[in-house]
Amino acid sequence: MTQEHGNGAGGPARRAGDKGRYGRLSRERVLLAALEVVDRDGLAGLSMRKLGAELGVEAMALYRYAPSKDALLDGLVEEFWLQVDLELSRDLDDPGGAAESKRRPTEPPGWQPGLHRIARATYGVALRHPHVVPLLATRLLATPLARRPLPVLRSDERVLALLYAYGFAEPEAIRIHRRFTAWLLGFILVELRAMDDDPEEPDPAFRLGLHRIPVGELPRLRASALGLADRGGPDELAAGLEALLVGDSG
Repeated sequence: MTQEHGNGAGGPARRAGDKGRYGRLSRERVLLAALEVVDRDGLAGLSMRKLGAELGVEAMALYRYAPSKDALLDGLVEEFWLQVDLELSRDLDDPGGAAESKRRPTEPPGWQPGLHRIARATYGVALRHPHVVPLLATRLLATPLARRPLPVLRSDERVLALLYAYGFAEPEAIRIHRRFTAWLLGFILVELRAMDDDPEEPDPAFRLGLHRIPVGELPRLRASALGLADRGGPDELAAGLEALLVGDSG
């Protein structure tokens, strides 16, 4: 989408320049800069104006690479899954099951270890980019399947390819894909939900703001709040996934 500005004196319009402090823009550069802004300032801190300032260009120049705020948010989800791809490639494995020869010698073959690898990689990226995690849910709700970015679709393709490679028929593969996706996204959302009322407060009870929770009405929640604030970590992620997959066989 090309944006133009008038010169304020009735002269010919000019195109907003897209050469910033890091050289000429590209879609990848815009999305990576948006990810840095969100990592630092949260989703509420992301705007075209702030992103343009980050890159050293006019905000209007960005619309060639992200024609709307929704497109920018979809781009953040795309970057998230690209980083999952990178994590899995560093693992020197093929989660789709097509390259068992690359499997680590100490790791048993099978579709379940493959799902665990995908879950670990996704969890690791989520910890690095926690402010993007809500978009994994909201953009799925707002964006039809065929309009999702290719890296997002590859995340589904990877799981289905793994299951088909180990002999699952379509109904079973879809059922396991649904279980796996629901557990993984649900676990990450719960793991990274906001808990601290005052992050700078050293006392755990005051940091969580337990004085704001009425003990008479919510005694169990108040008593368990400190434990709920702790992260389960990759061990609980793996344990829940293992329990979910019990009874399935390839």
